[in-house]
Amino acid sequence: MLRPSWRARLPLIGFALAATLTAPPRALAQGGNVAPAEGTTLTLPEMTVTGTRAPRPIEDVPQTVQVIDRDEIERQLILSPSPSDAVARLVPGYSPSNQTISGASENFRGRDALVLLDGVPLNTPLRDVSRILALLDLNAVERIETVAGASSLYGAGATGGTINIITRRPTEGPPQVTLNTALRAFTTNPGRSLAPELSLGVTGRTQGGLDYVLNGSLRHTGRTYDGRGRELPSDALLGQGGADRTDSGNLLAKFGYDIDAARRFEVSATVIRLSQDPDFLTLYSPPRARPDFNTPYPGRSVRESSQSFSARYTDTDFALGNLSVVAYYNDIEKRFNFTQFSYPYNSVVYYSGNPAAPTSAANQTTLYSTRYGVNLTVDTSLDRLLGGARLTWGGDVIHERTRQELLSGENVFTPLEQTTLAGFGLLQVPVGPRLTLRGGLRYEHFALSVDDFVRPAAYTGVAARNAAGFNPFVLPPLRVSGGNFSYDAITGNAGATFRLTDRAELYGGFSQGFALPDVGSFTRRAGLSTAFACPVARPNCLPAGASVGYTNIGPEAQVVNSYELGVRRRGEDVNAGLVGFISTSDQGVTFDPLTNRISQQKEMIWGAEVNGDVKLSQRFTLAGLLAYREGRYDTNGDGHLDSFLPNNRIATPFRAVLSGIWQFEEGTMLRAELVGFTGRNQRIDRSGTRYKIEDGGTMNLAVSTPVLGGQAYASVENLFDTGYQNPTATSVRNLPVEAFGRTMTFGYRKTF
Repeated sequence: MLRPSWRARLPLIGFALAATLTAPPRALAQGGNVAPAEGTTLTLPEMTVTGTRAPRPIEDVPQTVQVIDRDEIERQLILSPSPSDAVARLVPGYSPSNQTISGASENFRGRDALVLLDGVPLNTPLRDVSRILALLDLNAVERIETVAGASSLYGAGATGGTINIITRRPTEGPPQVTLNTALRAFTTNPGRSLAPELSLGVTGRTQGGLDYVLNGSLRHTGRTYDGRGRELPSDALLGQGGADRTDSGNLLAKFGYDIDAARRFEVSATVIRLSQDPDFLTLYSPPRARPDFNTPYPGRSVRESSQSFSARYTDTDFALGNLSVVAYYNDIEKRFNFTQFSYPYNSVVYYSGNPAAPTSAANQTTLYSTRYGVNLTVDTSLDRLLGGARLTWGGDVIHERTRQELLSGENVFTPLEQTTLAGFGLLQVPVGPRLTLRGGLRYEHFALSVDDFVRPAAYTGVAARNAAGFNPFVLPPLRVSGGNFSYDAITGNAGATFRLTDRAELYGGFSQGFALPDVGSFTRRAGLSTAFACPVARPNCLPAGASVGYTNIGPEAQVVNSYELGVRRRGEDVNAGLVGFISTSDQGVTFDPLTNRISQQKEMIWGAEVNGDVKLSQRFTLAGLLAYREGRYDTNGDGHLDSFLPNNRIATPFRAVLSGIWQFEEGTMLRAELVGFTGRNQRIDRSGTRYKIEDGGTMNLAVSTPVLGGQAYASVENLFDTGYQNPTATSVRNLPVEAFGRTMTFGYRKTF
């Protein structure tokens, strides 16, 4: 078993810092540009909508912005088809991947990440479910833009950062076909772990001016294994789904038409399908999450059936400036794993009526969420008032409905409906040739409708000193009364960039984002306290008509304040960035079922990130990243930050990646990558509770070479088959979850 000690890690971290301030090539937001000769002006590419909702050069954005371009995406595809894995490898502020179909405990600088697809939000804020990023197909992605720190430009969810997945762009001329196929397997048992995948993309433009992008992919995964050769469970994260025994497919269809030189109309559709069929239930008792080979899985498959549609109109000759109007519709269906009662690991289940076998056969839920909206953005030049000044302004209208049901069709939380109206303005003002100031405000109004419903009967255990370790209770069906509520949020941002040279600038500022209360989670837990519990012998002991209501919910948005100061450099031979950040919040988003109120929870997270790449020769590039973050919070409401944040917010304070890339004359590329992270063993409450996460490290290799007009490639992840804990997965339930063992990939990609 290889677990790097502190002494073993120090050379890695020190080398990463000394070499370049690290991160894989083109991970910085320099879009693949080559620096011009001395004496000329460096022209940077304009990014799309991620950081500003209007195209802006990176040098004008006072936040930490990174772009993973198509060349880097193709290198990442050698290792994994998942955008989650790519972002985790290349963006220092993002958590290590938990290696499942879920994004549980994956976060951006210790807070939530908002995932966009071509600028359209994919999250479900009324019932926060993180199963998004890992389901998208990296083959269909042109680039990934990330903005670290809080932002409200797209509404709720980006308290830690924004990830915009930008799909492939059409090519000119006749159809261009790209085929990518790969086989992946664990060396422990290649036959049972075989994971074939196939992607086919077609792009082009007709003589009539219609351009198109079509991309479809299919993937199957077999069993998964850790570095000690043990089979991994299908549901280590308790209800979230795993990475094994899945069949999935993605389809992207995008059509555009240039009406004239200034106006364009585009429509797109993305369809995601996934089914996971576990063979066994999972044991959640120590020493680790593992398959329960004695208990076959009795539930239905884990399922994803989601689609997103959008229509976009742009006009660069609009009377008030550049106009963009996006209308979208998301239809999301997520079915979760079946789980059984297991105290204390799964201590609340829906009740069968039989205390000897308390878990209902219908104890499996499906989330349904529909969301449609319109985003309006106008980018107006203010040259007449002040040369180079611009005002970006607009508004959003969003309507969403969310419900979650048992297999029996019973609602497990009250159906929710919310309409959001928002307006924003963002002003950019140059002050001389070097300094650019930016600042703005956004106002959001929410109208929330909470329906009445009856919470189904549940079975739970309360700790006791007996042979079982708990006393069983029944939570009988309970009437839950809703109502109509309204609340709002005002957020702002202010920042500046100062150009040190044509290739480098200082940047920094203040920005705010917000998260919505997870009302669905609260209503699902309505009355889950001993005040509404009955003994098993008298399972209907509550008075007739017993109910709880939401008169006093008082929902408010959690506003997060981000502060950062950094420096970045772009060039042909050296790209580097260094940033320090702090984020704070005073309001929680978790409901307390005893008081029927949102928790008050002051928090502070702080950290630093360095990343970059240096071209040491024409053939060799050294790159990587180093990230640090930590946080504390107020556990008793007295205003003092008395405890460290739980592991699901900060799983590993230090993380480092160091890679070397060799490019040979005949087109062959070789990449060697070292990954290391520290563990954590902090006191997370006033009573001194600790859940230890162990440190770890691994090495990966990848190679590609031209073959028959295409690229043949191969890779080995976890080269030495190291046994170590996955820190992000372990932090979800404070139960050790082992990381993947050695995985090999063989593939071929060709464009016709």
